[in-house]
Amino acid sequence: SFVTVHRPHVSSGPTDLSEMLAEGTKESHDRAENCQFVKDFLRGRIQRELFKVGSLYFVYSALEEEIEKNKDHPHIAPIYFPTELHRHEALARDLEYFYGEDWESQVSKHLSAGTKPYVDRIHEVGEKDPVLLVAHSYTRYMGDLSGGQILKKVAQRALKLPPTGEGLNFYYFEGIHSHKSFKQLYRSRMNELELQTDTKERIIDESNRAFGFNMMVRQHLGGCPRCVHCLLPAVSSDTRSSESPIWQKNCRTQFNLCPLY
Repeated sequence: SFVTVHRPHVSSGPTDLSEMLAEGTKESHDRAENCQFVKDFLRGRIQRELFKVGSLYFVYSALEEEIEKNKDHPHIAPIYFPTELHRHEALARDLEYFYGEDWESQVSKHLSAGTKPYVDRIHEVGEKDPVLLVAHSYTRYMGDLSGGQILKKVAQRALKLPPTGEGLNFYYFEGIHSHKSFKQLYRSRMNELELQTDTKERIIDESNRAFGFNMMVRQHLGGCPRCVHCLLPAVSSDTRSSESPIWQKNCRTQFNLCPLY
């Protein structure tokens, strides 16, 4: 079941979709502020078995399949950046590193009861209501682009991964030279979409729903059992504990760290 998010009525607030999403998903972000999973990740306490699971491979494969099908849709075409953003091939390379050439047969078991509803929902909106793919793209990719380089370093050190990047392809956006500039471009493209207010509100609701799916994935993986809110695409500044030497040294100006991998 999903966590109910009571978002503020947006009609009296901002009108740009990106700002409406930031405001309308704030409660979902706030639920992750003190998540033990995030704190442990930043301290380098990472379980290799959870890190290398294939759940997100299925999520991204579904998302990017539906984006491809709808790439000419008027609400998808402006935010269609396959070279810059798509992650399923990078995830496949990482899974091959961890599991070997037969990785696909080994990760198929990770399409769990927590992952399948997420995948099914993405396919459903792609087929019946493609504008809601905007919500799923925003939820995933904007989180992935925020703080990923720091988390890459944490994971590389904690899991003793090679400095050449094997096992960490997910974090490399080779087609993006500046994460900050690209996020600004992406948000501006979102803001230029011709959408009625009620459609914008449906996108916000779907984004919160995507957060809920991410929570379900985390629960079914068995990690962070006392915190059902830990698998969110971003965390706010309160989570960045001064107890973490890596955060203290490198991350004071980073925002929206994404622990999802």
